[in-house]
Amino acid sequence: LVLYDSFFGNTKNIAQAIVDELSQVHEVSIARAETANVNQLQHLDLLFVGSPTRAFAPSPNMTAFLKIIPARSLAGVKVAVFDTRITPADIKPKLVGLALKWAGYADKKIIRLLKPSGGEVILPGEGFMVSESKGPLKEGELTRATAWARSIADKL
Repeated sequence: LVLYDSFFGNTKNIAQAIVDELSQVHEVSIARAETANVNQLQHLDLLFVGSPTRAFAPSPNMTAFLKIIPARSLAGVKVAVFDTRITPADIKPKLVGLALKWAGYADKKIIRLLKPSGGEVILPGEGFMVSESKGPLKEGELTRATAWARSIADKL
């Protein structure tokens, strides 16, 4: 399952690229956080979770969904986390970019929110770059997303 949230379509595009790549060999579904149901998390081998970074955190819909996942319900499930983000160099004003170095991106908070679920986060979160807060994705990011997802699935 690829679970995502998106404001301007950038994170949705990354999620769909992951689905498109993996569905060539695996059974894959996609769900948006605001309409997802915890029952969709049953019988998974691999879960991708992605959100845009907003105010140094995942979206409110993603945060709310992750908080309702029952404790230990993802035990035995491999989890890969991603976010969409702006690089500190592209952020204006520069003071916000400096705060970002301290506060971080959505990936780390998603991992922290997933901890009670018992899912096994198999690698550090991956960030996919957008040019500005509304996007678009930077050139090559969709290709990088498909290669990232393929490399994860190939290892499992």
